[in-house]
Amino acid sequence: MMSELPLDQVRTLLTVVDEGTFDAAAAVLHVTPSAVSQRVKALEQRTGRVLLIRTKPVRPTESGEAVVRFARRLARLELDTRAELGMTGTEEPTRLSIAVNADSLATWFLPALSRVPGELRLCYELRREDQDHTAALLREGLVMAAVTSSPDAVTGCSVRRLGRMRYVPVASPAFTGRWFGGRSGTPAPEVVADAPVVVFDRRDDIQDAFVRALFRDPHGRRGASSVHRHLVPTSEGFVEAVAAGMGWGMVPDAQAAPLLRAGRLVRFAPDRQIDVPLFWQQWKLDFPALAAVAEAVAAEAAASLDGGFRRPGPAPTPVPGS
Repeated sequence: MMSELPLDQVRTLLTVVDEGTFDAAAAVLHVTPSAVSQRVKALEQRTGRVLLIRTKPVRPTESGEAVVRFARRLARLELDTRAELGMTGTEEPTRLSIAVNADSLATWFLPALSRVPGELRLCYELRREDQDHTAALLREGLVMAAVTSSPDAVTGCSVRRLGRMRYVPVASPAFTGRWFGGRSGTPAPEVVADAPVVVFDRRDDIQDAFVRALFRDPHGRRGASSVHRHLVPTSEGFVEAVAAGMGWGMVPDAQAAPLLRAGRLVRFAPDRQIDVPLFWQQWKLDFPALAAVAEAVAAEAAASLDGGFRRPGPAPTPVPGS
């Protein structure tokens, strides 16, 4: 097995992963799909490993992820070097790919980006993903940084704690009166488990985690939210669905607060909440633009996650497994 990684083959693999298919990569690279396929196969033969799973879109294998991470770092270093040398074509904005969960996007993350100095001329490619899964995008080399719930650093990345996002159990006043009898205390676990519920998508577990906590069963042997569930895959739409009385849901404190004050939502379990820890992971790379974004994100998180979104109250319910 040869030790060198030919740069044209490495760049071709990265393009295939980014574009999703060999045909799309060929169009970007201005070569034939056959040439793209031959380059990828040659790189696989050189490394002695399968690098791509030939699905649509293609997916990198574990070995392919390592090569993709290398390719992205190489591309970043090339741009920085060209800029230092004053070579033409470096006037284009710097593009940063970041994975972030929907609730952070809807609340504190965009204000964080507004803290980044404008003279850096950055373009952001934000990829929305659940905080439990954003680290996978880092691992696959698809993003340079991520807001994640995992404190365990992805290979080649650094990690720092941002804070905790608080979620509170809420429903509309009419829904609360119908299903929970308008009681001021926490309804019985069985009552909450039977009531219609709003969830973000099929991987959204926070409502089930809340019910398991009511049953005091973090491992899920007893208790899960109702099979009568509505999937609403946008953060703002999720909150509106709950306020409209479609079901109860766990809503970020920042989004729930104004609706609670307006009387559109009610905390049906005022002594309960769930705190989700958030972390920032990024490439270990001497990259000033990425460092500036990291500082801006940390500053906004310190003001929002541990400040503006947090109000004095009862002890939080821990997230199972966190």
